Order: sequence, then C-alpha cells, then structure tokens
Amino acid sequence: MPKGELTFDDKVIQKIVGYAIENVTGLLGANGGFVANIKNKIINSDNAADGIGVEVGKEQVAVDLNVVMEYGYNAHDIYKQLTEVITKKVYETTSLTLVELNVEVVDIQSQKEFEASQTTLQDRLTDAGNTLKEKTSDSVETVKKTADKISDDSDRVK
Repeated sequence: MPKGELTFDDKVIQKIVGYAIENVTGLLGANGGFVANIKNKIINSDNAADGIGVEVGKEQVAVDLNVVMEYGYNAHDIYKQLTEVITKKVYETTSLTLVELNVEVVDIQSQKEFEASQTTLQDRLTDAGNTLKEKTSDSVETVKKTADKISDDSDRVK
C-alpha cells in the first residue's frame, strides 16, 4: 500500500455538520443563521468556525455547536437528535468517529421571532451592500471626472 494519509480541513467537517443538522426538529439556527444556510455560509465565510467549532484528528472528531432552539421543544431531545445525525453523517462521509459533542443553547425563540430577526439581519446586509455599491459608484464617477479634467488640461497645454 502506498504511503500517505487522508486528512480533512475543519471547514469540510463543519459543512458536513451543517448538512446533518438541517432537519433537526426544534433547531432554528446555529450562530444566528438559518440551519439550511449554515453549510453555505461555512464554505463561503472567513468566519467558518462561527457557530460550529470542530477538532479533527486522524480517526476522531469533536464538535462544538452554538444553537438557537425553538420555544416549545425540549433541549435534551434536540441534543439527542443532533448527536445521532452528526455521528451518522460524519462517519458515513469521512469514516471519522464523533467522540464529543458540546451544544450550547445561546437563544430560544419562537419560529416567528426567529424569522423576523433573520429578515431584519438580511435587510441590514442588503442595505449595507447597497450603500457600498452607491459609494463605489460615486467614487468611480469622481475618478472619471478627474481623469477627464486632467486629459482636457493636458490637451490645452499641448
């Protein structure tokens, strides 16, 4: 057998966990994001560890989750579901064994409250993006005007 080893970047394990927890009943989010969007945020984020922390060894994995649970559900039931799905999906995908799962419930909200807070967050991000876009456009226009003026001035000097 050739020499070498198979390893996994933390982001890969975080993304597997994100996929695994998508359908856990009573779980609204991890670190304030919709559960369904976690896996996409992880791979496209510089703050990949936000909400899902992992320690990856050669044969074992430890996972730390910060979650928002839905009011009306039992935290122990959610923890049990998380343990089952994360253990199964991590092993199926990587053959690594989950040896530790630490879950901190950082908030509890109704579905309605959670969706409202996500909408507000999304609106703020959209507004920030639009402001940045406007400022960039203004700056580009200023540069164009300055360049045109310099060009006109240099034409007059000739």
